[in-house]
Amino acid sequence: MAEQDTRVSVEIRDHVAHVTLTRADKMNAVDNAMLKAIIAAVKEVEASDARAVVLSGEGRSFCAGLDVMSFAAMGQMGDTAWIMERTEGASNDFQAVAMLWRALPIPVIAAVTGACFGAGLQIALGADIRIAAPDAKLAVMEMKWGLIPDMGGMALLPQLVRSDVLRLLTYTATPIEAAQAANWGLVTELSDDPLARAQALAAEIAGKGPKAIRAAKRLIAYAESGASEAEVLLRESAEQAELIGKPEQMEVVMANMQKRAPVFK
Repeated sequence: MAEQDTRVSVEIRDHVAHVTLTRADKMNAVDNAMLKAIIAAVKEVEASDARAVVLSGEGRSFCAGLDVMSFAAMGQMGDTAWIMERTEGASNDFQAVAMLWRALPIPVIAAVTGACFGAGLQIALGADIRIAAPDAKLAVMEMKWGLIPDMGGMALLPQLVRSDVLRLLTYTATPIEAAQAANWGLVTELSDDPLARAQALAAEIAGKGPKAIRAAKRLIAYAESGASEAEVLLRESAEQAELIGKPEQMEVVMANMQKRAPVFK
């Protein structure tokens, strides 16, 4: 088994992909092997029949950030070409561990426990939905090391939080409580058992029409991309026409409508 294979597990059950960071002894800190393993996991899920993803961390923390010692040697070499190289579309490998989840055509739900710092936070930001334990802590941690968030954070955070909140989190690197994170928009909701809640939500989503769910994720991403109102309205119509134009999809739609039709007396 390759080293990176021990960093992330993927199990697909009932059309839900359960992806787990499995470096619990290091609080799931990200080293180079885990970078590669996360990218491989996304591609494995994309090639599967999964309709939703639950992303979690083994042990007491989702992910405590980068394994600093693991990457220290790279910085000492003084070669920054690896930062500028685009390895996965518009991203380098560091950015891909967040951005590939966002680009995945099915919904991703992150179950956040314990520490969710730096790289860990940015990985979680790639999810569509984040369920956090009340005692979880989140931080944009890079300024602690004299660095900036560079793993997709600046592509994703401005969609979630106000500019002043983004600046406060980035400039200070201060960990915040999950309740504050939810108030600011970093977290979708709190749960005493975020993994169970994420799994239940993923199962619910997996039970919906898979073509419609994929279309909805595409449409939301397009609407958030800065497209004009007219462009979004046209895309709405195009996505709906694509769904309605498929007889098998219309059969599903009509069956759902009949099941949920109001009863008038």
